[in-house]
Amino acid sequence: MMLSLNNLQNVIYNPVIPYVGTIPEQLEPGTLIVIRGHVPSDADRFQVDFQCGSSVKPRADVAFHFNPRFKRSNCIVCNTLQNEKWGWEEITYDMPFKKEKSFEIVTMVLKDKFQVAVNGKHILLYSHKISPEKIDTLGIYGKVSIHSVGFSFSSDLQGTQGSSLELTAIHKENVQKSGTSQSTLPFTARLNSSMGPGRTVVIKGEVNTNAKGFHVDLVAGKSKDIALHLNPRLNVKAFVRNSFLQDSWGEEEKNITCFPFSPGMYFEMIIYCDVKEFKVAVNGVHSLEYKHRFKWLSHIDTLEIDGDINLLEVRSW
Repeated sequence: MMLSLNNLQNVIYNPVIPYVGTIPEQLEPGTLIVIRGHVPSDADRFQVDFQCGSSVKPRADVAFHFNPRFKRSNCIVCNTLQNEKWGWEEITYDMPFKKEKSFEIVTMVLKDKFQVAVNGKHILLYSHKISPEKIDTLGIYGKVSIHSVGFSFSSDLQGTQGSSLELTAIHKENVQKSGTSQSTLPFTARLNSSMGPGRTVVIKGEVNTNAKGFHVDLVAGKSKDIALHLNPRLNVKAFVRNSFLQDSWGEEEKNITCFPFSPGMYFEMIIYCDVKEFKVAVNGVHSLEYKHRFKWLSHIDTLEIDGDINLLEVRSW
């Protein structure tokens, strides 16, 4: 299953706040929790709590407390409550919530952490302090209006569509035991059929915590021309695109509304080949288009990936 925010399960519409509800399935790596709503004009704070039970006295443990605050300094406070004691606060000052504006919070459960995006933009990572297997309740409290809460239960981080390119598929067993099946970089694979309109390549990976950058190239094997060179540079927050044709680089394209990568984050990058251009999306959000400079699409038959990432899976169809 691709990172999709459309086919959500167990959707709850317009819940009354405070809302305390049972999570219908276990939170496995790959599960998404999508909360859509808006912030009222008089909001001082609200919170989303991933709880271990719903007990009030003694108060149930909160594995992940996500708490946007609007007083004094706008920030998001994250924490964990165990045995009725709070741990260290982790504070994010990059504040995506605004009063009187709507929002979409997408929380993804990963093996060792939560990853949160708001309105399509990566916001924060929060390491598990309590095993996500113990979470069975979602609580939403404070001054907030919620339109919907939905889940996308994924048993693992593996797509079912397409075919894997010479890369160990990640099975649930190893996601939980050994972490992930690491793929050695540089990675090179022949596409199972060459490029053309309607073809799709999906790359799943994790950005290293100290990453400077990485690159993904679609190459015409015979001529060694690079039809599409995608090069996110985390140290300068630039997403560079180019082509290497007849032994020389062309002009770089850099314009982007929002740089989609952050150190430590899990990503799914989709490259879709259209008639006139490539389209690239990251974690379900459209990022850029790149007009074809190399016109012989059927000659593009090789994928090359290298840089500061842990490559998890590559698929194409």
